[in-house]
Amino acid sequence: MSRGADGASAESLAAAYLEARGLAIVARNVRSRFGEIDLVARDGATLVFVEVRLRRSAAYGGAAESITRAKQARLLAAARLYLSRLAKEPPCRFDAVLFDALDASRATWHRDVIDASS
Repeated sequence: MSRGADGASAESLAAAYLEARGLAIVARNVRSRFGEIDLVARDGATLVFVEVRLRRSAAYGGAAESITRAKQARLLAAARLYLSRLAKEPPCRFDAVLFDALDASRATWHRDVIDASS
């Protein structure tokens, strides 16, 4: 598989994983001038911006380590732009779903991975 196809597969697995845990996916691949938000979901009244990462090898750091400060800043900017288009801003958080293989049973879900107050 190509890297793009692997990424799309990981995003689909992550969406199904989150839906099985009660979240509702409201948008996928939200693009802006700041970058892309992989998934936007609702967890009750909370809007959740989700970064999906697949790293088959830890040679350059694992999936969690690939969410650098620069990536976090781009995600925050993209999320702020997304929120600016809503009539009312809901409570929000940033989560990550990480994979070390394209296997839903190996997903790890991390809540509140970015402090949006900074």
